Amino acid sequence: MKPGDVVLLRFPQTDLAAGKLRPCLVVALAPGRHPDVLLALITSRAYQEIPDLDETIEPADADFPASGLKARSIIRLTRLATVEERVINARLGEISPERLRRVKMRLAGWIMKD
Repeated sequence: MKPGDVVLLRFPQTDLAAGKLRPCLVVALAPGRHPDVLLALITSRAYQEIPDLDETIEPADADFPASGLKARSIIRLTRLATVEERVINARLGEISPERLRRVKMRLAGWIMKD
């Protein structure tokens, strides 16, 4: 498991109810002795996109085939979760290092905003 991987996880709901099996992006591995990963939810529901924050991945993009995604998708940077690596169901693929860098920069920019 590494940053940039696209994985499948029962993503937790914001009310902590059991979630549905969803694709997620591994944004970062937690430092320290715990095998935790920071994930961002991926959805194909374009209407949920937050412009200038979320990252869209299109079938025409060079890294789309390697992602394992089936349709145009939105990496939702406001839908984050930290989970133990062992609860991840499967690895679907990966995004390009350039896209991962862009995701991290957008996430950092959002967090640093006053």
